[in-house]
Amino acid sequence: MNILPQISIGFSLLLHGINTFGQANTTSNNNQPNIILILMDDMGYGDLSCYGSTGYKTPNLDRMAKTGIRFTNFVSAQAVCSASRAGILTGCYPNRVGISGALSPSAEIGLNPSETTIPEVLKQKGYKTGAIGKWHLGHLRQFLPLQQGFDEYLGLPYSNDMWPVAFDGTRNIPKEYARKLAYPELPLIKNNDKIREIKTLEDQSGLTTLYTETAVDFINRNKKDPFFLYLAHSMPHVPLAVSSKFKGKSQQGLYGDVIMEIDWSVGEIMKALEKSGLEKNTLIVFTSDNGPWLNYGNNAGSTNGLREGKGASFEGGQRVPCIIKWPAQIAGGTICNKLSSTIDLLPTFAAITKSALPKNKIDGVNILPLLLGEENANPRETFLYYYRKNSLEGIRKGSWKLVFAHPGRTYIGFKPGADGFPGPVNENFQFEEGLYDLRRDPGERYDVKEYYPEVVAELKKLADEARLDLGDDIQQVKRDNVREAGH
Repeated sequence: MNILPQISIGFSLLLHGINTFGQANTTSNNNQPNIILILMDDMGYGDLSCYGSTGYKTPNLDRMAKTGIRFTNFVSAQAVCSASRAGILTGCYPNRVGISGALSPSAEIGLNPSETTIPEVLKQKGYKTGAIGKWHLGHLRQFLPLQQGFDEYLGLPYSNDMWPVAFDGTRNIPKEYARKLAYPELPLIKNNDKIREIKTLEDQSGLTTLYTETAVDFINRNKKDPFFLYLAHSMPHVPLAVSSKFKGKSQQGLYGDVIMEIDWSVGEIMKALEKSGLEKNTLIVFTSDNGPWLNYGNNAGSTNGLREGKGASFEGGQRVPCIIKWPAQIAGGTICNKLSSTIDLLPTFAAITKSALPKNKIDGVNILPLLLGEENANPRETFLYYYRKNSLEGIRKGSWKLVFAHPGRTYIGFKPGADGFPGPVNENFQFEEGLYDLRRDPGERYDVKEYYPEVVAELKKLADEARLDLGDDIQQVKRDNVREAGH
């Protein structure tokens, strides 16, 4: 099925005033800021030119950084898809809400509807809410975006590599790998219903354009009301696909082409805001769910020298680019080196809009003082690096990070794959305990625990306190403060 003609038809309908989701709103904006959260899939810390990428440029995102704030110590909730997204939308460590790993299409669980999400927080203040793109928090109807606070949705319920295995030579996936991904279909869903299937790479090549046009439509229809738009791109998660607009345009092959198209998408959204007169009072957050899937070689991104990648609690797996623009409040060209995380977005949005926080305990902190440039602000002192089901693999305070002995993924010592084919990894490498000073050693190469025993003792004390709250599978500590996923 070719998705591109349908995209053109959809855009034509928009030009003639027929909305993708529904009728245009007619009420007036109440001066609350609009909020747009743009989330990438598997984008590495070094994948934007303002973070050091080579072989292509990202001018729109660079412009966003020049007119906003760029974070250099921003970490995702966890280093894998579903868990990371659960953390973003609830303001919690993912293990607190019972979500771990990447949910498969056969999973019978999802984000519990009893959890309070960002759109539910903002709807207290009359926000219109829309979700576009990858969801991956449960594909059954009771877990889809409309059941989690969104008014409308268009996108894929899980990752774009979770599609049927019939190998027709167009997917760049080895047959032996495809057999491990025996999924029934990759449906494109509008609101709660499947409208068609994504079957080929040609179909996938239209996703970024489709998501972008749908986002522009949402902005145009809701410009008289405050809105929250969650745009979660399927790219640059493999299998990579790019439209003809950008195919062959970069010096970094298909991966660079895909990033250039993502940059175009951000530019289209900023143009829509400018045309609607909404630019000044719209807060845009651009970030990623986790680091790059390194064993895909030239189809994977860059950590810019950070250790390991997706699926690892080292910095390469969890430190991600983050740019926030809000011309009404944020001074342009600002760089923030303070520790912060995707789980801090919910409480920050609540503070900005004066909305009530969720009744259940959350882990995020309000980083609005950082956005406003308050000189001595330091809202987040510590961060917990949980992975797998509920394993505390590391803890950070300030620039110190203590990594606990744990089995985990390593890409080191294996030849990366190429052109869509994955290379091998070791999923159960036994990492040793180590202390790292991220100020001097962001690559976590030099263990200094023997030189700073007092720092190790302090971090271990904080970790013990965290285990009393959230538990730890490594030390076989179980706690009641971990809530159940939806079943």
